Amino acid sequence: MVAAKKLSDAGIRELLILEATPKIGGRLHKTTFGGYAMEMGAAWFSEGGPQQSPLVDIAKSIKLRTHTTEFWNISSNTYKQEGGLYPKSEVEEAFAAGKARERLCANLSAVLNAVPEHDHDISVLGAYHLHKKAPKTALEMVIDYFQNDYEDADSPSVTSLKHTLPRHEFLDFGGETYFVADPRGFHSIVHYIAKQFLSHSHHYDDEMMNQLQVVREINYCENRVRVKTEDGCEYEAKCAIVSVSLGVLQSNLINFIPNLPKWKRRAVNGFNMGNFTKIFLKFPTKFWPSNTAGSEFFLYAHENRGYYPTWQNLENVLPGSNILLVTVTGDESKRIDKLADETIREEAMVALRKMFGNGIPDPEQILVPRWLSNRLFRGSYSNWPVGYKQSNHKQLKDPVGPIFFTGEHTSTKYLGFADGAYCAGLCNFFFFFVSI
Repeated sequence: MVAAKKLSDAGIRELLILEATPKIGGRLHKTTFGGYAMEMGAAWFSEGGPQQSPLVDIAKSIKLRTHTTEFWNISSNTYKQEGGLYPKSEVEEAFAAGKARERLCANLSAVLNAVPEHDHDISVLGAYHLHKKAPKTALEMVIDYFQNDYEDADSPSVTSLKHTLPRHEFLDFGGETYFVADPRGFHSIVHYIAKQFLSHSHHYDDEMMNQLQVVREINYCENRVRVKTEDGCEYEAKCAIVSVSLGVLQSNLINFIPNLPKWKRRAVNGFNMGNFTKIFLKFPTKFWPSNTAGSEFFLYAHENRGYYPTWQNLENVLPGSNILLVTVTGDESKRIDKLADETIREEAMVALRKMFGNGIPDPEQILVPRWLSNRLFRGSYSNWPVGYKQSNHKQLKDPVGPIFFTGEHTSTKYLGFADGAYCAGLCNFFFFFVSI
């Protein structure tokens, strides 16, 4: 959408956007659950850094309501596998060790990045082992999960140290995090961009956009592109920008763009699409600590890393909602994506009853977004895998003939974030505009 707006601003009106769904925004997706607006995808902004996020600028201009996220007292809300709180001092010590690991990793990353032409890399977990600092206990692992997997949507064992730490999203835009708590949803930012150049009513009604057009095949020659959709429509153009997710490219690359060169296929298939699953549970009554300072998050330390570990109490954001949000990532996200809602509910309740006792009520409703099995996304957001070279990533976003590629996975600094998608759209506009 950003690239399309910039092209429109530059006077290019022979432009058509094909959108597969009746809405715009992709993985910026709001739904209604338990009478409240819920963000199934992206939900946070970052502020307080030396730069201002472009999305924060838009959010402020449309007065999007946000809530300051309270992570700071999580050491008082960390639970053992069989129930009961860890002593706060023990958790604080483990968090301090985690921060020390992060500093060691950031320093090693700086060394690896000091000579850009070298492609030496190591996984985040490999860096832990190098410094003999790998987490071992359930408590150490859940804290490491909170500091890494919860951001990267995958484990430190597969995540590149060189291209992940330090995290540029927070380094540039700041570590103050704000949760979107506006009934208009995070995707209202996309609508703001769209309204700058598209006519609209409830749905977009503009000659530059066709919705409910699922692209099935893209063929190209030196200076023409032909696009076929599921309903039998065909479109022809001089150039095309492909903005589908990395997961979609990986799952159907050969059929989607049949004659892509091998170097492009290798670049696409070598990158990693992470999985980040939010599970929303609405209860008839509240039984967890809330509406007090430092009670927004709590951790569950299970022997199986990533087993229902990170819980957010939405009562602080949405008073009276009685909604808990638990997040799973990586392999656990893949496992849960295949389970029935009832099975997920039962597993989550076992964990909750370990923490809060057998007397707590069952949830009235459950909502489980399934980004992995959704054929239009095939995952949540990208993660840079260990050993994937900078040259490979350049090929990932390089055009092939008249076909250009964009999306958060093509952003070098902010991949995985909505800021990455925005910045990728800007970069793609300039690349595209110069080429045409």
